[in-house]
Amino acid sequence: MSGTAGTAPRGGIARVSRRVMNLAYILTQNARRHGDRPGFIWSEKAWSWRHIDQNVSALAAALAARGIGKGDRILVHSKNCDEMFWSMFAAFRLGAVWVPTNFRLMPDEVAHLAAASGAKAFLCHADFPEHARAAANPALEFVWRIGEQNSFGEQGTFGEATVGDVIARHASATVENVAVDYDDPCWFFFTSGTTGRSKAAVLTHGQMAFVITNHLADLMPGTTEDDASLVVAPLSHGAGVHQLVQTARGVPTILLPSEKFDIAEAFRLIAKHRVSNMFTVPTILKMMVEHPAADQHDHSSLRYIIYAGAPMYREDQKAALNKLGGVLVQYFGLGEVTGNITVLPPGLHDPEDGPHARIGTCGFERTGMQVSIQGDDGRELKAHETGEICVIGPGVFAGYYDNPEANAKAFRDGWFRTGDLGHMDEEGFVYITGRASDMYISGGSNIYPREIEEKLLTHPAVGEVAVLGVPDPFWGEVGVAVCVAREGTEAVAEAELAAYLAPKVPRYKMPKRFFFWEALPKSGYGKVPKRLIRDELETRGLLEVIAKSTDA
Repeated sequence: MSGTAGTAPRGGIARVSRRVMNLAYILTQNARRHGDRPGFIWSEKAWSWRHIDQNVSALAAALAARGIGKGDRILVHSKNCDEMFWSMFAAFRLGAVWVPTNFRLMPDEVAHLAAASGAKAFLCHADFPEHARAAANPALEFVWRIGEQNSFGEQGTFGEATVGDVIARHASATVENVAVDYDDPCWFFFTSGTTGRSKAAVLTHGQMAFVITNHLADLMPGTTEDDASLVVAPLSHGAGVHQLVQTARGVPTILLPSEKFDIAEAFRLIAKHRVSNMFTVPTILKMMVEHPAADQHDHSSLRYIIYAGAPMYREDQKAALNKLGGVLVQYFGLGEVTGNITVLPPGLHDPEDGPHARIGTCGFERTGMQVSIQGDDGRELKAHETGEICVIGPGVFAGYYDNPEANAKAFRDGWFRTGDLGHMDEEGFVYITGRASDMYISGGSNIYPREIEEKLLTHPAVGEVAVLGVPDPFWGEVGVAVCVAREGTEAVAEAELAAYLAPKVPRYKMPKRFFFWEALPKSGYGKVPKRLIRDELETRGLLEVIAKSTDA
């Protein structure tokens, strides 16, 4: 909520509106200082900062002409591209709220996000006509298509206009950055937090100004307009935060030619543009290190490879250090805290398992942030005692949009509860030891079993099912579905279950293996603890079988 002038409760200090910089002012600065320098590079095309600022003003003017103003939500479902990047800053410039989605989501999932966010406008990539149809609801006033053609070169047909068309029609417009307060929302960052249903974490202009400063101080010190940044992940989430930080320093953003992660092309772009930093997840970093292209292209320009989203196996960490040098930066953080919990800088990434190596830690507290390991009663625990990792500081979000129940669960005495378990040593280094929920992380993506279980239970042969994450040398963790045949039916083949589930969940949520057992292990209360299933998988020797069947 924005502050308003009023009578102070004590000390004679009045509470006043906390006016802050509109984040789109970053583009205004870049157009002034670095107008002719490239700010965005995609395939063979480059846009200068002046051109980017003009495109953003044109898009903002077009949105304003359709009634979009301060506080309105703009849903964006798109693969990485130029117009998606413009949409972020156009929303900010108007004081509206950018609501990006993961482009891999299914149509019904995007429809839920459209309704949950109360979006008034929808910018949808040409590849997703089904998503545009599914998202239609009374609150959604219009749909604009991102891109003239889809990935197959076919002309798009949905939407009342294309983003390119409306930018062209308003090319001469100049739109000022709307005045905003610290707590004015700028971004709904959809995250499941510690429960399965997607919720909109409200990020604000003031909070994100701190996040930008914090990232520059802790993750990429010394970053200037002479750096360059490669994008290898969707801009809708962590990579988008990273590129916002790059924009604040006039750093050009470089996209891969398509959404397909081409490792050889990534290394070619690193060499061509002298890329100095990138944000990724351990799975992608491992793939890059092990690819022959790592030895075929010059990557000496790299200074910071920032990885987050999942733990990184120690052997993979050492291999990356030996191949790429001392350029790794790890951080731990959730969408609700915009990654701002801990940092492990390059100097503490020791390639040797010596006495000074910080093996297993995710680092120490970020600048301006405080971490507390707490017991179930909220009491702060001593060093090496395991409890829930909780955090306070300016990087913490404003709360979940229109969800008081989730907010009540997420906060305790002002502390944000991450749902992750861990401990802290005497020097303040944090170690993650487990999760408070059944959620698992595969390739950097949070996956919640219940959604998959419910969809598997719609198969006529599945009477009971439990989905859980198990260790995997490639993805960090992968899903395994253990089923019990419905009474009167017989078990079906793995391929049949996989084919049944494929159109119902994104590929990254698909379990790696499907097993049928006569019964699921249960507790004395009739529940099915995942730990008992994991123990049974190990007893049967299946964990080793799963790990050896990695499909890269």
